[in-house]
Amino acid sequence: MTHFMLAHTSADSGTLQEMLLNPGAVGFCTSEGWVRQTNDGRLVSAIEYEAFAPLATSERQAILNKALAQCDITATCTIHRTGHLPVDDLAVWNGVAAPHRDAVFRGCHHIIEEARRRVSGHQGVDVTGRQCPSDIVGKRGP
Repeated sequence: MTHFMLAHTSADSGTLQEMLLNPGAVGFCTSEGWVRQTNDGRLVSAIEYEAFAPLATSERQAILNKALAQCDITATCTIHRTGHLPVDDLAVWNGVAAPHRDAVFRGCHHIIEEARRRVSGHQGVDVTGRQCPSDIVGKRGP
């Protein structure tokens, strides 16, 4: 079972976790991505996420389906926010349930790395409120 959602408002992680409950799973692993204050040494006050919903949904669903097929997991759920997200706001939430602990971590890692590689679409807002070039916030941090 896989779920992917684009959301313009915050999501409750407890509700998302409940979507992963499965009697065949030993547990679950989550990863939350938050908007950080700096990138490449420059202050950022927010990120603007945009998404073309049909493409974002099909790409993310493909990533989740691949994780389900390759990582021995039973369920996965991802929510990705859109719109204006200030520093410390939740930008993305990934959750994975599996019958074995190792598969839980492998599945979550697979989803994170595939999304970083295949899906992108944010623009920074510097501390003065101006839009930043995408290379300011688009580079992957450590």
